This record gives sequence, structure tokens and C-alpha cells, in this order.
Amino acid sequence: MAVSREVIMDLLPLYLSDEASTESRDLVKEHLENDPELARLATQWKDRLPEPPPAPVNPDAQVMAYQEAKRQIANRVITLAAAIAFGILVVSGGALAGAMLLMSR
Repeated sequence: MAVSREVIMDLLPLYLSDEASTESRDLVKEHLENDPELARLATQWKDRLPEPPPAPVNPDAQVMAYQEAKRQIANRVITLAAAIAFGILVVSGGALAGAMLLMSR
């Protein structure tokens, strides 16, 4: 069956992204074997295609990742709060010790 170059050009994006049916793939492949110019163009287009999107993540894995991120954020907040409280105690303790030293003179 003779198919025009325009029809092959219409099918080419589906062929390059591996979304064409088996019949369409065979048709395009056969045409590309007989049309080196279009085959070269198809190779250039294939090189320009973006990477396919990542596979969908398992919902349970998403929940686990969310819970882990939440736990890590909570740990950081607690650590920061403890560091600030300790710093305040050190500064206020030093100020209190300094005031007591001045009062004892």
C-alpha cells in the first residue's frame, strides 16, 4: 500500500515516542527504510525529544515520604528551639553572674 510522505510525517511523532500502533510502526519503518532523507530527519527529531516523565509513584511511597519529611522538619524545629533556649540560658546566666560580681564589690 502506497502511503504519502505527508501521512508518514503525521505518524512520525507517534512513531518516535513509541505510541504508534504496530501497523503504524511497521508502515513508518518501511517508509523510512526507503526515504533516507526522512529517516535522517526522524533521527534528528528523536534526539530532540524530551525524556519521558518518571513513572508514577506508589501512593503508599508518597505517604511514607511525606511522613519522613514531616518527621525531619519536626526534628530540625526541636533542635533549633533547644539551641536557642540554651543560648538564652548561657547569655542570661552570664549576665546574672556578671551582675552578681558587680554587686559583690
